[in-house]
Amino acid sequence: MLNQVAFRIMNVTIIVIWVGYCRNIDITSIIIYTIQDSDHKDGRNMSKTQLDLMVPIPVRRAVRKLGQDIRDARLRRRISTAVMAERASISRTTLNKIEKGAPGVSLGNYANVLFVLGMAERLGDLADAKTDTVGLELEEERLPQRIRKPRQNKSGGKSSQSGQKSKA
Repeated sequence: MLNQVAFRIMNVTIIVIWVGYCRNIDITSIIIYTIQDSDHKDGRNMSKTQLDLMVPIPVRRAVRKLGQDIRDARLRRRISTAVMAERASISRTTLNKIEKGAPGVSLGNYANVLFVLGMAERLGDLADAKTDTVGLELEEERLPQRIRKPRQNKSGGKSSQSGQKSKA
């Protein structure tokens, strides 16, 4: 369940979004956005730093750690930034942003760098259904309470569900 509250202080709108469960009041994460009146809600007039500030803190930490891990993996393999950028078909500036964990860099660029390092196969498992515990729990809640027997014809036999007409 996603909850949202917005309020204004002077010329700044503060939006607080939190995720919790319906029955218990367990708040799992809180996201706070501040939008000045001069900024559009779609982000077109926002600077890159303002957009980076709109990234939730746990996401920012995770992307920063990913960037540090990519840098460490590159150094362990003794690959220079110029060679790595060339192999990943990106600029050295973009590679520098990736290694710093910039959230504005496209996922495709992160994937190219991971491919060069030989680590791209794990990308497909990020949102795998087997590891989605919340999704599996929600799916389990929606299971039917009971399973009914198939209906039978008046003649006592099971109804044909294949849609074929019986010969008389």
